[in-house]
Amino acid sequence: MSTTSPFHRGEQEVQRRLGVREGIEPWARKVVRPDLPDTHRTFYESLPFLVVAARDTEGRPWATILAGAPGFVHAPSARALEIGARPVPGDALEGSLGPGADLGVLGIELETRRRNRVNGRVSRSGEGGFTVAVDQSFGNCPQYIRERAWRRVEPAREVQIRRHHRLTPELARRIRAADTLFIATGHRGEGEDPRFGMDASHRGGDPGFVQVEGDSLVIPDYAGNNHFNTIGNLLLEPRAGLLFVDFESGGMLQLTGCVEIDWDSDEVSHFPGARRLIRFRLEEAVELEAALPLRWDAEAASVRSLRLVERERESDDVVSFVFEARDGGPLADFEAGQHLPVEVDPPTGDRLSRTYSLSNGPGEGRYRISVKREDRGAVSRILHDALVVGDIVDARTPAGDFVLDHGSRPVVLVSAGIGVTPMVSMLRALVARDEARPVWFVHGARDGRHHALAEEVRRLAAQSDSVAFHVSYSRPGEEDRLGRDYDAEGRVDGALLAGLLPDLDADFYLCGPIGFMAHVQEDLEGRGVHPGRIHSESFGPVE
Repeated sequence: MSTTSPFHRGEQEVQRRLGVREGIEPWARKVVRPDLPDTHRTFYESLPFLVVAARDTEGRPWATILAGAPGFVHAPSARALEIGARPVPGDALEGSLGPGADLGVLGIELETRRRNRVNGRVSRSGEGGFTVAVDQSFGNCPQYIRERAWRRVEPAREVQIRRHHRLTPELARRIRAADTLFIATGHRGEGEDPRFGMDASHRGGDPGFVQVEGDSLVIPDYAGNNHFNTIGNLLLEPRAGLLFVDFESGGMLQLTGCVEIDWDSDEVSHFPGARRLIRFRLEEAVELEAALPLRWDAEAASVRSLRLVERERESDDVVSFVFEARDGGPLADFEAGQHLPVEVDPPTGDRLSRTYSLSNGPGEGRYRISVKREDRGAVSRILHDALVVGDIVDARTPAGDFVLDHGSRPVVLVSAGIGVTPMVSMLRALVARDEARPVWFVHGARDGRHHALAEEVRRLAAQSDSVAFHVSYSRPGEEDRLGRDYDAEGRVDGALLAGLLPDLDADFYLCGPIGFMAHVQEDLEGRGVHPGRIHSESFGPVE
């Protein structure tokens, strides 16, 4: 693990202000990399477009989209991306992507909600494209990404360009109708440091989540991964570029301007779920009609109404919810470990979206999520306190790439707390395969009252000679000691795993709180387990 923080001064200051600095640092040092893993290289090479953030010749930040046939991005090594496209004529960044330019790259696959970010500099520039030297690479959670399938069209022979210094009524209407925007921010301090540069980020919500006030925009900032890349940049350099895409026509609206952060005014409460507001004041806008050779399907096509058919208490604070299609039709299948994006309507306020891991097995024709009730969790409280059998929720297609590798090595499923949910799905899939592949299911809980899905795991383990399991309670109660339904007292760590599997020759899947996962991964790597054999998915309180 790197001993250098991946965060610059502004990001660290925001993390301290919001009380997450200590918790995020160990985890981020593992997931923010100085290079591209093979899976990320393959991901970029499959994309039909990239979102790019850079500065123009006047130093103003802008965001744009570069498009091409899949393969127009090539990753010749883990430290470079070759991009075979340039901004279209009239783009705000036309002529700005020369050698030495700071660049933020967002690779995003809307149809699967996967995304990955790269920050670096242009190392080579030519007529047909340029090369980015990678400084940092890291993934992002899929929250607030709207699912859209894409298709290619013939490029427009001529792109109509209009420049504005005020927001016209038509531009304001387009912004208010948007459910997606991309934001470009940056910071470059003194000297050379991979933490400096530009960043391209995604923001999403229901149509109307961005408010227009004259020539200013108000953008809610929701809970995320606690990196605070965008907010940290804005704290030091309060300028941003915004990009709104017309997904049906291929048009782009680029904005650049100054920003203020509203940390805690009364207005923040008017945006359900927002933690703070970004107030953007326009300096210039560039409107490009039909600029992209891509079109996307309407987002609404991916929504499916589900009916709750069963609910079952799994522990003191966890309830399972089982859904079937409202219309009785088939549901899209999923891979064990993937999550289900769920949407609910609170009694007051706008629709809320959250993502929960599926805890049942693939191929069952229904979806089950097992949800921990959080005191401040707006959606978890609705599910626990208000949702009854027969009620309807909306959901999107299951997604996520925290899935089982189809190999032959032993599998070790390691979880803590509510992180058990995708592991139960994985265990169900492994038992159904009826392979000779050895499986260890290792779980840590506070005590028996907070041990969700315990009996189900025991039943699954009893069905297969290939499955063994171990349970550790950190604070067992008296009734736990009398019943002795656990194997050890304490927490799950690398030493425990080495005791269960001395040669550690296995594929490890980790899920639980960030601190737990960072500790276990560091311990495993210190014992010689290759990082490529450690797969992870983080869990934490969902507001």
